[in-house]
Amino acid sequence: MTTSAIPARRLRLGMIGGGEGAYIGGIHRYAARLDNHYDLVAGAFDADAARGHRFAARNYIAPDRSYDDVHALVAGEKARPDPVDVVAICTPNHTHFPIAKALLEAGFHIICEKPMTTTLQDAIALHELAQATGLFVGVTYTYSGYPAIHHARSLVAAGEIGAVRVVQVEYPLEWMATGIELQGNAQAAWRTDPKKSGRGGAIGDIGTHAYHLAGFVTGLKVASLFADLATFVEGRALDDNAHVLLRYEGGARGLLWASQVAIGQSNSLRLRVYGEKGSLIWQQEHPNELLLTPLNGSPAVIKRGREDLAPDARARTRTPPGHPEGYIEAFANLYTGYADAIRARNAGSEAAGDRASIPTSADGLKGVAFVDAVVDSHLSGQWLTPAFV
Repeated sequence: MTTSAIPARRLRLGMIGGGEGAYIGGIHRYAARLDNHYDLVAGAFDADAARGHRFAARNYIAPDRSYDDVHALVAGEKARPDPVDVVAICTPNHTHFPIAKALLEAGFHIICEKPMTTTLQDAIALHELAQATGLFVGVTYTYSGYPAIHHARSLVAAGEIGAVRVVQVEYPLEWMATGIELQGNAQAAWRTDPKKSGRGGAIGDIGTHAYHLAGFVTGLKVASLFADLATFVEGRALDDNAHVLLRYEGGARGLLWASQVAIGQSNSLRLRVYGEKGSLIWQQEHPNELLLTPLNGSPAVIKRGREDLAPDARARTRTPPGHPEGYIEAFANLYTGYADAIRARNAGSEAAGDRASIPTSADGLKGVAFVDAVVDSHLSGQWLTPAFV
């Protein structure tokens, strides 16, 4: 992806969390570098300040821009003539809201890991703060960055498969099939702690990705849902498996499955959309291909990189067909979209595609509302409608 005009400089990027041993922090840094729109210049990389400073030094961050925490970063950067433009929040869920609030109140754009917050009340407050300040808030629903997903979205919008009838989306993993949180796995430990993860386990961690992807491609809004959550690993406080029936506005039906205990599944996000005239199938582990099957016709494999793809898909493609692009590139597509939006906001306008093609605080709010509705539906045994769709 490229911007329409050459900017005067790269955006100055700060980071909260994402330091030593934090997988997602590395992904953010790779994505920010890929299209050359950012320089990582500051951060508070660890709750252990000393460890964070060591990490900063190894990553060429100037000592005076390596901070103990978000408050020190705000104070330090506000006092500089060249403060950071945007800060990426790469910390556990329960810290997102206070960190994001402090940064927005200080005047910084933010890029936040999902779910945006752990409570619906906090999600509403953060979204309203973003609107009030006019600052940009990106939320990293990564899978909407894939070129094939943008082409699928364009095909649905153009009516190529007709009115959507059925949506099936699933995100199964095996990594928490045993109680690894009790064996020293820090990533699993906070994800299974309601005080740190929020009300949802698998449904919050990966189910929100599936929910966002289905809505992004189809454009459908959920009218009501019915959820069945399960916790299979003994002693675990949050769900590790979720089935959610979905009824969409207009009559389409859907099923969402998210699981952290599906043995044999690595990162098997899959979307299937069935319309009255055809269907689309996409799998994250084979992201460069989209299967389009017309009614009474032969299936066609649409490969990323073709010249006849939708403009949004072509804009997110870097290499010709046969040279695979994947997860890092999809993440980088978000970062490049965020760069366009941030520069446009700084210039007093909105970037083309802002709010439509990149996930923002509005999407973050919808994700938290979805988790809330799922948990409430499971507990009540009733069909419910998310507060925001």
